[in-house]
Amino acid sequence: MESFKELIQTYRRQDPAARTNLEVFLTYPGLWATVYYRIAHILFKRNLKLLARIISTFARFLTGIEIHPGAIIGKRLFIDHGMGIVIGETAEIGDDVRMFHGVTLGGRGSETGKRHPTIGNHVLLSAHVQVIGNVTIGNFAKIGAGAVVLKDIPTGVTAVGIPAQVVKRTVNSVSSELREEEQNG
Repeated sequence: MESFKELIQTYRRQDPAARTNLEVFLTYPGLWATVYYRIAHILFKRNLKLLARIISTFARFLTGIEIHPGAIIGKRLFIDHGMGIVIGETAEIGDDVRMFHGVTLGGRGSETGKRHPTIGNHVLLSAHVQVIGNVTIGNFAKIGAGAVVLKDIPTGVTAVGIPAQVVKRTVNSVSSELREEEQNG
């Protein structure tokens, strides 16, 4: 789990409008939704599920961002203009994901087991993206605003539309980014 300082630095790095650490601390609901999620997730894993759900409900009330405490979220999640985001119980989100308002990582109904999406590392989920069901979005993928993802999206592509379709492949740039990431640890 990243430190609070690392989380604030993520917001400073990702948002050109973020002027100071104090401003991020006081005014960024995505930051606070993530902090409350981290607390609730620890409680959820310790089988204090009711307390975890109470904390996540309180966080939704404060931030407008609903993250189930059972979800698994990597480091440096950046939520910008987060109102209306919903992240379901079995969703998994990698490191360095950028997410904008209205994103849903949801299930398809009464399924059991793994029923929410898996999001890779360095993924961009633009405004109002809906990723539904047990699908995977590969590392470095970009999903355009308003897209509805119902099938797996490969690594390093841009997908748009309803249903989401791949419109651009950036394999060469992804390969160099992956090599750089491996070198940096």
